[in-house]
Amino acid sequence: MSNQQQFKYSTGVIAYPVFFVMLLWLVFWMQVRFFPSIKSLGVYPLTLKGLKGIVLSPFIHSDIEHLYNNSIPLFLLSMALFYFYRKISWKVILYGILLSGLITWCIGRPANHIGASGLIYVLVSFIFFKGVFARHFRLVALSLLIIFLYGSMIWYVFPVEKGISWEGHLAGLITGFVFALIFRKAIAKPEKYVWQQPEYNEEDDPFLRHFDENGNFIEHIESEIEPETNVDSEQRSIKVVYDFRKKEEGDD
Repeated sequence: MSNQQQFKYSTGVIAYPVFFVMLLWLVFWMQVRFFPSIKSLGVYPLTLKGLKGIVLSPFIHSDIEHLYNNSIPLFLLSMALFYFYRKISWKVILYGILLSGLITWCIGRPANHIGASGLIYVLVSFIFFKGVFARHFRLVALSLLIIFLYGSMIWYVFPVEKGISWEGHLAGLITGFVFALIFRKAIAKPEKYVWQQPEYNEEDDPFLRHFDENGNFIEHIESEIEPETNVDSEQRSIKVVYDFRKKEEGDD
């Protein structure tokens, strides 16, 4: 896929993130209004009933502040994902939810782990490491922007604050890094100029022919039309004279 095709805006760049965030708010509204028990459907590590939380936990939040804090970064990061990595964006989101949830289920404390923060860490980690591996100027710039905006999130992969699922954050960070390695080849390559191509030959370059070995400009014009031979010129002259005389006889 060329850079022009990959870095191309479409309605999905905004529509999908908006839909995803609205879905989180819809689930929270149903939780508060009709089904308070939804809150218990998170990841319970190392239990069979906690396995369903691998899929459901990103859509469940403890309160509106928790949901609000996750909505903005999730919207911005998923929008960047759909713009810069459109080809693999859904794989990163869907597989990211599953793998980060599974890791949380394996390493988490015996508690109810809920919230979309694990997916947010997947996106932060993936976008950062992907830009580093790609070495494409746009993607590197995106990685630096991610570090500027969300670099402080690295502290929350450690148990620095009570009540926060640092295991989910760590699982998301690991998952994003793994995906950056797995999808290492699915990236935009830095554009190469003509003279950077392996089959490039300086002697065939019409521009470089105007310079000598010392870099001095020289006039070098090649004629693509072969000069006419004397026989061809003589035959053409005879034909012109014949046509002229024929025309005069017709006028008389």
